[in-house]
Amino acid sequence: MISKNTIDKVFETARVEEVIGDFVQLKRAGSNFKGLSPFSDERSPSFMVSPVKQIWKDFSSGKGGNSIAFLMEHEHFTYPEAIRYLARKYNIEIEETELSDEHKAEANERESMYLVSEFAKKYFHNTLLNDDEGKAIGLSYFKERGFTGDTIKKFELGYSPESWDAFTKEALGKGYKLEYLDKTGLTIVKEDKQFDRFKGRVMFPIQSMSGRTLGFGGRILTNDKKAAKYLNSPESDIYHKSKVLYGIFQAKQSIAKLDNCYLVEGYTDVIQFSQAGIENVVASSGTALTPDQIRLVNRLTKNITVLFDGDAAGLRASIRGIDLILEEGMNVKVCTFPDGDDPDSFAKKNSHDDLLRYLETNAKDFIQFKASLLMDEAKNDPVKKAGLIRDMVTSISKIPDRIQREVYLQETARIMDISEQVLVNTLAQLVQKDVVETGKKQKQEQKAFDVVKNENPEQARKIDILFELERKIIEILLLYGNKEDEFEDVLLKTNDEGEIQEVSEKKQYKVHQRIYLSLQEDEVELANPLFRDIYNDLINFFHQNETFNTEQYLMHLAPELAQEVTDILMQEERDLLHNWEGQNIIVKQKDQTISQYVSETILTMRWFLVDRIIEELKGELSPDPEVDNSETLSMAMDYYKLINSFSSKLGRVMSRYSI
Repeated sequence: MISKNTIDKVFETARVEEVIGDFVQLKRAGSNFKGLSPFSDERSPSFMVSPVKQIWKDFSSGKGGNSIAFLMEHEHFTYPEAIRYLARKYNIEIEETELSDEHKAEANERESMYLVSEFAKKYFHNTLLNDDEGKAIGLSYFKERGFTGDTIKKFELGYSPESWDAFTKEALGKGYKLEYLDKTGLTIVKEDKQFDRFKGRVMFPIQSMSGRTLGFGGRILTNDKKAAKYLNSPESDIYHKSKVLYGIFQAKQSIAKLDNCYLVEGYTDVIQFSQAGIENVVASSGTALTPDQIRLVNRLTKNITVLFDGDAAGLRASIRGIDLILEEGMNVKVCTFPDGDDPDSFAKKNSHDDLLRYLETNAKDFIQFKASLLMDEAKNDPVKKAGLIRDMVTSISKIPDRIQREVYLQETARIMDISEQVLVNTLAQLVQKDVVETGKKQKQEQKAFDVVKNENPEQARKIDILFELERKIIEILLLYGNKEDEFEDVLLKTNDEGEIQEVSEKKQYKVHQRIYLSLQEDEVELANPLFRDIYNDLINFFHQNETFNTEQYLMHLAPELAQEVTDILMQEERDLLHNWEGQNIIVKQKDQTISQYVSETILTMRWFLVDRIIEELKGELSPDPEVDNSETLSMAMDYYKLINSFSSKLGRVMSRYSI
């Protein structure tokens, strides 16, 4: 178990903007940072990070929390794993006991698979560096490829022995279950035997953006024609090859810093480029490029340069990936290498400066690339040329930005020597087709929404009002609960003539005390179960602690409560995202008049609750003239007097804080 002292050090040291900055490209937005959501497909930033509050909020998916919550959501870490990750990041010594066999057995399935994969990575790497067979075969192979010792350690390359079950025996001996060796694909399990999937191969660990081991790629070193040259881990609960990029863990910081990502096909392409000093490189690992892989890069940069070797057939097959990149709103360039060279071989025989110069000189815009690649085929064939032009316009239609589309149309018209108006008309047809299809889908979704929305609009309106008022109570406690301000108390006193009068007195209260006393006085309990739990927890926290620290408070909350607290705390950041001030809409700064804001919110809530009682009394009135409704009417009139009192205190007919 990790000691409390270590956990406290991690929370004191970790900065949420630094932690998230390793996974998402963040840009300054006032006192906050914003970026594209790592949890959904979007082109306009709705992901906000608050360094002051040390929390984040993703308005597109509704997720939020502190740095620990981000790692648990994004990397599927357990709480202890997130602590360990941050401790390593900030060089904090971890005080913990050794993970016992009992704890391994208790770990959930996904966690067990991660543990097995991490063990396998270390086993293969150690075998490569320290075992006689590993050094003679695996290490020799990597040295022949030109990889240095530092490079081998950086990518944690390994070797799986030629023996049928060397790895499986070692893993079972260390207490790892055969069930998880099977589920990760490291061991192939038959009825009467089990054996290593990757026997006799050099190993390339495939890691997530945070460095978690998800799976492996293994290259065979013999000339066995029956065996695949490269073998990957099978799909599992932790490894989905369409959602990972080889080298993203090592490349992420360089990609964000240089604002560009080089995309290659193979493991050795990535490694050779990195060794040459160009670290912002990732590989699709031989699979066709997918939208999920592109979005991984999109979190770090808007710019991708796709690197191809000189194989023309491979180039044409890869063009499909360019359209996918464009659809994600990214900028794409293409660079090819001379015949006979691929990124690996070219990087190996060129210096860092020469390699960088070649990439900068030969990287073409995707339009120029498509034209140069396919023009030779079209030549004097009008039909083929027309098809090429339509193909180029189809690619342009994928670009979300209208100005970029316009510029690319002009460039295509110039290169292909065709009227720009013809291209504009063709593009309009393609875009209109997409709009119609999208419109049909939206109408279907809207119909389904309307059915739900219109079931009981009056009831929905009332529920929303109470929800918003209770949410405001929680918001005030979170933002200002420990602040002290002057509040007005209205007391009933008897004057010299014996008459009862209302007398105002001003007293100092802490905000949480004022709210607690007011709700106690009204005998009001919050209706929303989630808000009620948070309210009770907050009041207890204020009573037991002299100071209120957001991160400290979030730390002890249950996940569902922490999620709602984050949503409320980041409401102001939502306003910043919408740039209301830029639209001449002023968002009131509530901390300028805390006592007034608190009093108005409580009065508005009282007004709403009393109004609801009046409506219930109205429902009790009988239309039968024989029935005596006087008592009910009298009660209703008393409540109306209360409404008038609230109106007088608020200074208006309706609370500006009601919804």
